[in-house]
Amino acid sequence: MSGGKDSFEILADELARMGQQIAHLQRTSLNKNEADALNQKIVEGVEQMSEAGRTVHSALSKQMSLGLDKLRLEAIIAATEVANMAIEKSHAESLAAAQNYSKAAGEARREAWRYFGGFWVWLASIGAGGAVLGLLAAFLIIGRGDAREFGQYPGVYCTTAGGQVITNPEGRRFCAIWIDRPSQSGG
Repeated sequence: MSGGKDSFEILADELARMGQQIAHLQRTSLNKNEADALNQKIVEGVEQMSEAGRTVHSALSKQMSLGLDKLRLEAIIAATEVANMAIEKSHAESLAAAQNYSKAAGEARREAWRYFGGFWVWLASIGAGGAVLGLLAAFLIIGRGDAREFGQYPGVYCTTAGGQVITNPEGRRFCAIWIDRPSQSGG
């Protein structure tokens, strides 16, 4: 029995080693109170993490909402600025085109002035316009003048105006103008 261990020694060594492992397990394992306390701490930690998750979610939702509102506002401002710039550009182009048309119309007017005789055409058109106005004024005055003359001298203008001089039973004469002419019987 010189070099080897017999089975009793091997069993004793194994039992000793198992005792050490049991002692180690006893030092590192929890009893029931410690396990309940650890479980309670874990449950509280999970609840705190869940609450923190909800808080983070709420904060992120608010930040996202604020960010979207800011983005919408910036988009509206940008669209307004672009529209204003487009309107200003269109207005400037319209104004330039109107100025070009006005300039071309002025040149056409000057060219027509030269082509049609200038001053003499202007003078003739003023004279023709004055003659037309004079004729219109004469026609207006003639009608009023005739009515005035008829009112002052009805005996002279009665038959010319289509009336008839009639004498009433008192011997006074007046001009009668028929609105509905009596029918002329053949006699």
